[in-house]
Amino acid sequence: MTTTSHDATLRARTEDLAQALALAGPRLDRVTAQRVETAVEGVRRRLELGVDHTVVAFAGGTGSGKSSLFNKISRLSFADVGVKRPTTARVTACSWSDGAEPLLDWIGVDRERRITHSEDLEGDGAAGLAGLVLLDLPDHDSVEPAHREVVDRVLPLVDLLVWVVDPQKYADDALHTGYLSGQVGSESSMVLVLNQVDTVPDSQRENLVEDLGRLLADDGLTGVHVQPASAKTGEGIGHVREILEEACARRSVAAGRAAAELDSAAAALLTQVPADIPWQLDAAVDRELEPVVGATGLDAVASQVGAAVRNGYGMPEVPAPDRDTIALSRARWLTRAGVALRPGWQRSLAESVAGADRLRAAVAEALKGVDLDVRGPAWSRPVRRAAWVCAALGALMVVAGVLALTGVLEVAGPWDQVLLGGGVVLLVVAAVLALVRAVVRRRLAARRRSEVARQGREAVRDVLVRHLGEPTQRVLVDHRRVRELARSARDLPSSRPLTGALRLSPARVASTEAPEQDDRAATSA
Repeated sequence: MTTTSHDATLRARTEDLAQALALAGPRLDRVTAQRVETAVEGVRRRLELGVDHTVVAFAGGTGSGKSSLFNKISRLSFADVGVKRPTTARVTACSWSDGAEPLLDWIGVDRERRITHSEDLEGDGAAGLAGLVLLDLPDHDSVEPAHREVVDRVLPLVDLLVWVVDPQKYADDALHTGYLSGQVGSESSMVLVLNQVDTVPDSQRENLVEDLGRLLADDGLTGVHVQPASAKTGEGIGHVREILEEACARRSVAAGRAAAELDSAAAALLTQVPADIPWQLDAAVDRELEPVVGATGLDAVASQVGAAVRNGYGMPEVPAPDRDTIALSRARWLTRAGVALRPGWQRSLAESVAGADRLRAAVAEALKGVDLDVRGPAWSRPVRRAAWVCAALGALMVVAGVLALTGVLEVAGPWDQVLLGGGVVLLVVAAVLALVRAVVRRRLAARRRSEVARQGREAVRDVLVRHLGEPTQRVLVDHRRVRELARSARDLPSSRPLTGALRLSPARVASTEAPEQDDRAATSA
């Protein structure tokens, strides 16, 4: 079969949704994951089977008359009616095609519950329903749980849902809450038939239809066509057939149903990734850097290094980081990064980043690489020795000079002045050397202190990036990608609802006049 534009678009949307499902994985809640997986597999299988057939299901509650309507449309008495109905949870199918067997196998219709419509029953009138596969489903409100299970399994597989309701139970909460409200977005693939209108006075029928429309609006459904009919008298049956003919003629109805299924699944997926997460790696790391640095005592160690360089002795060590502070920092990180995430994504985030003990060990290991160099300048010791020698000699010479000047020590000529002056010079030199050495060591101490603090912060930052930031970034990138794929699978316009107002060719019009005449004849009878 040639791939149509509908097929190509649906395949692309399906693969987007499948990729989003694979990427999200266990981060989705079980119900959503199963919902998306069912939609992906269902649409894939439907596309494999092609869209040459249009699968229409009559669904409704007990006593709505959908089986009678099924028999009326097919002009057969194949579907179980009346008291026989509650005894079976099996689907009945009538196909206007010989090639529907693989499709019915996929839907799960038992072979003994299938019948192929013969064109001899209607002559040319059957042409308008060519490719139709009509299903009669069990009652969704049956006391037998198996009946509802069948309905819930089959509904996602059909192209057009015809909900058959009756004047007594059209407002049934089981229908509106259990099914119709969950079909928002599928309006173009849904029709309501208000059956048994022959039991309602003519003056009340319009009000009844309006009330049903209001209930649909309360369910969030807009544009769904409501068709009054009576399987008993034949009233409106011709128009129901026109709706089915429009569905068969509109080759995109199968694609439309598949698209609606993808749209619904994508919307469910978007509830798990409701918004983009405003998060930046650098800013997040910067917020936690100082608290973690504080837990390591890095600044105190840097000060000790500076003091050791300045004083020429001491060997500081980096203590083990405080575990409680590290754990608190990690918890604060998870809270900030995951505040807008759904629980599954929050769990994934917590599992992705390092635990408190691992983070503490990584910080301690990283700080071991910080250079705690407490050595002074290479020339510091010779200069100190020279200063001490100059000071000692200067002191001796000053003392000798003073003694010479006072006559205590006899020194000839001007040597008393030389001794005194030379001593003073040596003391000044010693003081200058000591001052220079002290200034240089103080500056070096400041640089070493700053370098230890810088290296330590870089080491801590690197740990935060590798053990917290990058895992968080990967989770949020996946989150953003899942959201983009879900939006891509969802954001397409819907088809218009089916109303039976299709413009038919003259031949097709002629083929639909017979049922309308039957309607009038049945009514007059």
